[in-house]
Amino acid sequence: MTGPREHGFTLVELLVSLVIFAVLSAAGVSLLQMSARSQAAVGERLEEVAAWRRISSLIASDLSAAVPRTTREVAGTLRPAFVGNAVNDGPLLVGFVRSGWSNLDQAPRASLQKVDYRFEQGRLERVAYPALDGAEPEVPAVLADNIERFSIRYRARDGWRSQWEALGAEPMPSAIEITIGQAGRADVRQLFLVGAGR
Repeated sequence: MTGPREHGFTLVELLVSLVIFAVLSAAGVSLLQMSARSQAAVGERLEEVAAWRRISSLIASDLSAAVPRTTREVAGTLRPAFVGNAVNDGPLLVGFVRSGWSNLDQAPRASLQKVDYRFEQGRLERVAYPALDGAEPEVPAVLADNIERFSIRYRARDGWRSQWEALGAEPMPSAIEITIGQAGRADVRQLFLVGAGR
């Protein structure tokens, strides 16, 4: 008669279970790493989209409040109500006067503000002036940088133009189209109404 059999795992069974556990652990770690990388990429892309929305909102707000008011430069030369240059004509793209400038500190100034948008060395900048006539510009605010491709067009009654020249009773364009492209990203094309309150 034989003695009672002892139950347990053999060495081979134990090694097989350890190998299976190691494979499952490695798969879990790689899945967690992939999830963390994709979450970081999605977060970065959402941040970029939010930044473009803020820029778009600022430009739309400025352009929709544009008014046909001529100004004078520091040297005293007369500047048209709306300046719209092509991209290769120098850093100044668009210059105009906007209404609705809030006066929170009750400073003695108008509710109109002179604003320029410039494109220089791959940067889109917004420049504001403290006064309408004869004032030096304030420090530019960089809205976007690392821009590789940029184009702008102005909408008149007779169609799109690469630069703006006022004609008769049309001192400002009715709309502006801006296309911006950054490295490794698809181009962003946006249309903005000019002086929508007119």
